[in-house]
Amino acid sequence: MVACLASAQTSADAIAMEQQGNLSEAARAWKAVVARNPNDGPAFASLGVVLSKLQKYAEAAAAYRKALALNPKLPGIELNLGLAEFKQGHFEAAVQPLRAALTEDPNSTQVQTLLGMSYYGAKKFALASQLLAPVAKSEPDNAELHQILAQSCLWGKDYSCALEQFSLLVQHDPESAQVHILTGEALDGMSRTEEAITEFEAAAKMAPHLSNVHFGLGYLYWKTQQYDRARQEFELELANDPSSAQALAYLGDIEWKNDHPDPAFSFLTRAARNNGDIRIAQLDLGAIYLQQKDYKNAKAALLRAVRLAPEQPEAHYQLGRLYQALGDKAGAANELQKAQELHQKAEDSLLGKISSSAPDLNPPEKDVKGEQ
Repeated sequence: MVACLASAQTSADAIAMEQQGNLSEAARAWKAVVARNPNDGPAFASLGVVLSKLQKYAEAAAAYRKALALNPKLPGIELNLGLAEFKQGHFEAAVQPLRAALTEDPNSTQVQTLLGMSYYGAKKFALASQLLAPVAKSEPDNAELHQILAQSCLWGKDYSCALEQFSLLVQHDPESAQVHILTGEALDGMSRTEEAITEFEAAAKMAPHLSNVHFGLGYLYWKTQQYDRARQEFELELANDPSSAQALAYLGDIEWKNDHPDPAFSFLTRAARNNGDIRIAQLDLGAIYLQQKDYKNAKAALLRAVRLAPEQPEAHYQLGRLYQALGDKAGAANELQKAQELHQKAEDSLLGKISSSAPDLNPPEKDVKGEQ
């Protein structure tokens, strides 16, 4: 009886300390409570709240998980656990408790937003856009939310959704070069490349020193076979960033297309040194090595090009030619057949060239409300 009374008193003290803003002492008090009674689910939940307020999110998450293990029906703990994981940038770990919290409260805009952002952070873009779209519609002035939705749509390849969101963003900030770039990426994904060029031209005029703006414009010119204009943009990109592997690679490709193998080889080898995962650099290097009868290096480059983009036909075609030169009739027939099958399906776009993935979602520096 005395022990129970002391425990109750300690719980009351912990609550009083928290109400007074003495969070460190409150955390110590709750730790004493759960040490005496390790089956007290509500006490673990209260400890998690205080630890979250102290921004000790890993410890808070552990306390919330213990509370849920003891009593899965404790209200609000799934949301608090999801928040604690979200604030640590553990987006995959945040998904399950936030889904449970949304089931508990399907009308909660906060939970829907957090779950959508967690899906974005976990690179599950289609799920992110499904959850964030209705919330963004109800919050037309929330530019940050519309930006995340736009990126979710873009990287989920729902280009019409992305374009709609970028159009809203450019209305809010018409001088944003970054929004014009993203709009251009969406338009290019929809095969509206001429309109994409207009967006990139606007971005390059607004911010000529912005990273990748000239590369993006150059790529679109290259795609529409405006090689002289493309070369100028790639050179401008190199003036901004002499190590730009993408600009070097596409300059090399232009030289190769113009039957200038020596400068092409120079650009392409520099590109490959800076970034060995650029498909067009490996493809063209493979073709040059094949022309030089350097079959060992040709094979290595072409196999790498295939691994980087197995759906693109050109590397399969060049690999088929290589196998023909080596007398491997079966290998040549296999690769040439693949090239023929893929020829009608192949489609390339700017998405993924300016950046390899969507921008990371940074957990908020300030605390997000939600702890019960």
